[in-house]
Formats: sequence, structure tokens, C-alpha cells
Amino acid sequence: MIVAFVVLMSALGLAAPAHAAGSDWVKTEQTELRLVSAVDAVGDSRTVTLGLHFRMKPGWKIYWRSPGDAGFPPTIDWKGSANLAEASLLWPAPYRFDVSGLTTMGYKGEVVLPLSATVVKTGDALSLRASVDYLTCDDVCIPYTAKLKLDLPAGAATPSAEGPMIGGFLARLPATSGVTIERASLRDLPRKDGKPGETVVELSVSARGERAFVKPDIVAEHGAIAVSEPPRVRLEDGGRRALFTLTLAGDKLTAATLAGQKLVLTVLDEPLAVETEATASLGVPPAQSSSFSELAAMLLVALLGGLILNVMPCVLPVLSLKVIGAVGYGGQASSRVRAGFLASSAGIVASFLVLAGGAIALKSAGATVGWGIQFQQPVFLAFIIAVVLLFALNLAGLFEIALPSWLAGAAVAGERRAARSELAGHFASGAFAALLATPCSAPFVGTALTFALSRGATETLAIFAALGLGLAAPFLLVAAFPKLATRLPKPGAWMLWVKRVMALALFATAAWLFTVLAGAAGWQAVLAVGAILGVMALAIGLRAKLGGIAVPIAVMAAALAIAAPLVVQGPAPAAAAVASGRWLPLDPARDIQAQIQERLAAGKVVIVDVTADWCVTCQVNKKLVLNAADVSARLDREGVLALRADWTRPSPPIAAYLKANERFGIPFNIVYGPGAPNGVPLPELLTVDLVMGALDKASRK
Repeated sequence: MIVAFVVLMSALGLAAPAHAAGSDWVKTEQTELRLVSAVDAVGDSRTVTLGLHFRMKPGWKIYWRSPGDAGFPPTIDWKGSANLAEASLLWPAPYRFDVSGLTTMGYKGEVVLPLSATVVKTGDALSLRASVDYLTCDDVCIPYTAKLKLDLPAGAATPSAEGPMIGGFLARLPATSGVTIERASLRDLPRKDGKPGETVVELSVSARGERAFVKPDIVAEHGAIAVSEPPRVRLEDGGRRALFTLTLAGDKLTAATLAGQKLVLTVLDEPLAVETEATASLGVPPAQSSSFSELAAMLLVALLGGLILNVMPCVLPVLSLKVIGAVGYGGQASSRVRAGFLASSAGIVASFLVLAGGAIALKSAGATVGWGIQFQQPVFLAFIIAVVLLFALNLAGLFEIALPSWLAGAAVAGERRAARSELAGHFASGAFAALLATPCSAPFVGTALTFALSRGATETLAIFAALGLGLAAPFLLVAAFPKLATRLPKPGAWMLWVKRVMALALFATAAWLFTVLAGAAGWQAVLAVGAILGVMALAIGLRAKLGGIAVPIAVMAAALAIAAPLVVQGPAPAAAAVASGRWLPLDPARDIQAQIQERLAAGKVVIVDVTADWCVTCQVNKKLVLNAADVSARLDREGVLALRADWTRPSPPIAAYLKANERFGIPFNIVYGPGAPNGVPLPELLTVDLVMGALDKASRK
């Protein structure tokens, strides 16, 4: 629009000399004001560009559309105008003024507030009568009303002498690009004066610029916001990211009233001015850069979390691979044991680094990141099911050499390979074990992931590597003390029974993964994938009869099974399907916090459970805690609402809700109430006492 205006003025300027088009000046002791036009006639356009031209004496100012702690912006009454349909007042980038602890936004010296006027009838003359109310302030404030009159005749529009001046201030209108709002979060804080029961709202914004910021500022606007105080600013990433923290004030303003609402954010860094919209969520401030001591402490947390992950329910299928990996080394050389377990450890860590790389790439693209979200993807699930079945069939003795060396360890295949192929097999087995572990969370894992996924690429890679080292700790222990494996009995008939038991565990894992696939893609996909993988199993089982075509058939069937969910998918389950009985569903297609606020009636206590079919820890929490008699009885009381959100399939609103609460994985449980308007978040592993305590805390008034 601005470029087009300038080009138009230049073109018109070539055709005719410029003439003045402005009203008489209305002068006071402090200000001068007139109405000006960019053209000296109406022409054949539906719109005419005008401007309110202010001149202020030194020290005096007028106000922007959002004035701040004091003042009010200019307003115009067009009563008495002819052929005017409407006129929109535009606002060039303002300046911030801080006087005696008060902050205001406005203009000093000389300013033109552009106007876009729409005529009723194209080609007719335009008669403008404007009554302008404005306030000008220095040490004192004086309100004025100015009566302005400007008539533009019909006829060809030629540029006026005031056109370039108006164009200059049009160029100062905030742009809509150049700055990306990465995140906006809200929280209530106690008032500085300490009055009980009253809060102010803190808004934290992470903004990334196309160029480095120098001295940025930001203003937040919403109907409920009366004052947007000057922000605290921290620059990161060479100045390309600005982290703003500012306090908002308004009548009965709370974080909950703004959560899920559109805020107008204007970022100022002269000459840069960008205006954009952002939806703020409840949560804690945006990501911060990490000190060395903070990173070191979090690496220890991640290491401990990965270690605990070894005993979580979702890692039990991985136990099959670990047990077979250990018993297969009975009576062998220590050097071979050490090399094998180090290769498995390397596979685990490498798998975690791949996950970290994926998370970094998704974050850079602005997509959802989270722990275990790959289990929302039907193609990934089909791939994992195929691999689990191959391992299970191998352990069941259906075949011995069909698994390629890059997929199965030497102990599983049961025959000697070259050292290089054997180590590659151990590496791949470790990587596969790590992938199987990701649907689960554990104490400290959530804390470490929150830190990693809210920081930069370096921290993300370091934390994921530490998690991998923690999960690989049992392998590293055997590598350090190989006698733990070499003193086991040599492989024999007893090992066949061990392998069969482990095969049953993997078959059970495959069955569970089929139920996860049903939630992610529907039972039609389950039937298609199951039937095609049945062909794969038959081809392997009948390889003696089929001869050389058995392996190609099995490989082709596996590939078709993995691709099947791309073609065969059922409809997404209704929101009501995720909850039953006392648990009410949250719609995964709508803003979660907004839904919670809708249900959070006065005095109500609300418990929220974010779950998924693929989250094993979620299922354990439900069975052992959320469905326990004491908790169930408490949830059945009047005044308590139990809400459940299902993240089995991708859901941007659920991902945004988790991110607003500084969580990047599930399970996630939180309790709201009069005593906890911002919620009481619970740890990944629930206990009855923890849930009951949170309900008690939230219910206090």
C-alpha cells in the first residue's frame, strides 16, 4: 500500500504540478492542527488519503491509540461532512515517554496521523467537517477541540504539496513482517504493594527478528489491557531474539482472562516497527539461555532420568533385547563382550541424538515438538510393528539368518558373523531399543526435556545425549565389567526357553502397538497392516518351500505394511470417545485452556489428564491412581470436574497447552481451583497422596 502510494504520487507528479490541499491551521498556545489531503481533487477513486497534521511546541506531546498510564488519543467526529462514508485513522510508530514513574506512548514535535477516507459516490466532491478532540501534555495536560474544514472538488486527482509529507508518515506505519513471535505466555503475580487477593499480569514474549535488535521495545494491546508497562528486555542469539517481560494492568485483569485471546503486539526498534497478533497461553516465561552451572545440573538430571527410564513399564519390551544380549555372551572373551555392549550403547545414544535433531528441525520449522510424538504417526507405528514382529519371530526360532546384520545383534541371530557386521548389529539393536523406550516418561525425564526443548540446539543435543547415556547405563556397566556376562552359562538348550519367553514379550508388544495404531489411524489400518504382515510371517515360515522368492516376498510385504496407513485410514474418533464415566472429554481441535476456563465455574475444582494410547505411563497412572477408589470417590463429589485430553493423534491445541505449561511430553496432570487458579502441576508418576493433596490445595479459598 505504501509503495503503491509513493509510485502513484510520483506518477501524478510527472503529469501536473503540486497544489496545496489543507484546511486552515487551528492554533493554541501549545499546538497547531490542520486537516490535509494527499490530492487536490477527489478523482475517480473510492478512497482519498488524508492526514491530521499536528505541530507541538518543545516538550508538549499528543497520544498514540494506546496511550499508557495517562492521556487519551485524538478522536474525530465527522458530523456535517458530505459524500463521506467512513474515515479510518492510522497510527505511525509511536515513542515511549517516561515521566515521574508514568509511561505513555505518543508523539512530539511534528506528526501526521494518516487517514483513509472512503467516499459515498465516486467522482463527486468531498466536503469534510471534522471535530477533533485531543489532549496535549507537558508538566500539565490540556484538552482541546479543534474544528476543521476541507473541501475537495470533483475532477482529476493531482498530487498536493502535502502528499510527500503524508507519504513519509505512511512509511512509518508498523509493518506486518520482519519479526516473528515465537511464544507469548501469561501468569499472575502478586501486586508490588502486597495487597492480598489482588494480582497483576506478567506477559513474557519471545520475538525473533530478521535482523539483530539494538534497543527493542514492545507494546501489548487488548480490550482488557489498560496499561502495558515498559518491558525488561534480554537479547540472545547475537541479538536476533528478544525476550520481553512486561507487566499489564487493567480492571480485574487476570492471566486467565487473557489466555487464548488475540493480543496485538507492536515491536519497536527504530526505525523498525512491526505489528502482529499473537495468542497468549498460561505458563511460565519463554526460554532463557543457560549458564554453565545450570546446564551441568540439568545434564545430571537428564542422566538420572534416562537411568530411571530403564525400569519404567514402556521399557519392558526392551528388556527382551537386553536379556538376550547378555545371555548370549556366556563363556566368551571379555573383549568381545565389551565391544558388543559399547556398540549397543552407542546405538542408544545415536538414536537419542537423531531424536534431538528431529526436534531441533521441527522447532526451526515452527512445528510441534514433544517426547514420543513419533508414535502419533501411523507409518512410524507400522514400521515399529514390523520390526518388533521380526525380532519376535527370530526369538521364537522361526528363522535364524533372515534378519540383516544391520538390524539384529549377533546373539539374536545365533551365528557367527564378521566382527564388523556383528558390531553393526549391536548398534542397530541399541538404536531400536531406544525408539521402543520413547512412549514412556519417568521422573526427571520431563524436567530434562522441558529444559532441552525450550533452549537452543546445543542444549537440546546435550540433554538428549545425557538421556541416552542414562538409558544405556546397564549396557555400559556390562562393558565396564564384562564378567557380568561372561560368567553366565554358555548358550545351550536353556537359552532356547529364555528366547521363547522373550519372544512372547515382543509378541505382546506388537499386539499393544496394534491398539495404538487403531487410535492413530483406525481399525481399517490395523486390519490392512496386520494382513500384510501376516503374509510376511508366512513367507518367512514357508521359506523352505518357497525357496529363493521367500525373502523378496517378506521384504515386499514389510514395505507394503509400512506404507499401508498412507492409503488406509479410518476417521478420527469423536472427542467423547476419549472419556467415559466421570471423565469429560476435551475437544483436541479447540484451544484447551479456553475449554478449561469454560468448565471452570466459580468455586469448581478441575483436574486435567492429558493422555494417549501410546503413553504406557499414562495407562499405569490411570489404572493404579486415577481409577483408584479414593481418587474416584473424590472426583465424584459435587464441585469437582475431571477433564481428559487425548493426544493419540496430533493435536496442535494440546501441544500448545503442554508447551504453555512447560511440558513437552505426557503424562501431564494438573489441578485448578480457587486455591490454585494457575494450576497445581503433578509429576509424571502419580500417587494417590499426590493427587489428593493437589485436589485439597486447589479447593482452598
